[in-house]
Amino acid sequence: MITNLVISGGPLHDFAASSQSLVTALAEVGVRSTIFVDPHAAFAELLARPSEWDLVTVNALAWSMNSERYRDLREQWAFELRDEQARALHDFVHSGGGLLACHTAVICFDGHPLWVECVGASWAWGRSSHPPLGRAAIAATPAGQQHEITAGVAEFMIDDEIYESLDQSPDLVPLLASRREGVDHPVLWARSVGRGRVVTDLLGHNAAAVSHAAHRQVVQRSAQWLTHARKEGRARV
Repeated sequence: MITNLVISGGPLHDFAASSQSLVTALAEVGVRSTIFVDPHAAFAELLARPSEWDLVTVNALAWSMNSERYRDLREQWAFELRDEQARALHDFVHSGGGLLACHTAVICFDGHPLWVECVGASWAWGRSSHPPLGRAAIAATPAGQQHEITAGVAEFMIDDEIYESLDQSPDLVPLLASRREGVDHPVLWARSVGRGRVVTDLLGHNAAAVSHAAHRQVVQRSAQWLTHARKEGRARV
């Protein structure tokens, strides 16, 4: 059984529902998840027992909320990633762990360099945006047509938010994208980081988007790809 530490929670989204949809989908491919709604508790667990976990999933909205716009939410939801917490997650991935970064994960942790090194992109305040939640077409890119996560996935329609104009690593290779006004916006990519693997999936605004049949299949394949090395290592023991 693959173990999955899920960091969940935050404002403006029903993370309880979307995380439960994720956990249910991943259980079908042999992933046992534990949800932490307090980021500090999740990182304390990762710091104390990194070898207990095969996969870390971030389905949350956790950042410092310094803008006046979020003043009323700050007391309940503000979170600032500490350097030792960032290092723990960075080391977990580099040593062979899997990381699934979902939807608002690219907004999390105020663009901490070690976090961005893992996920490959971050929200650029003042430039990044998304149109209102609505119908969007999702299609595999040429690279996605060849990758085991997205090969054979036909174009599909989904009600979701499509992020635009993120700060992206120059080596980012999208596997899925959504075209809007003639521009293809990456919505999913996979990358190796050290000895570990990372999938960043910008879809999944709500439980319905997570459980959408095509997206659910991609999420399940992502978990299998992310934990392949862990499974192989256990098989040799």
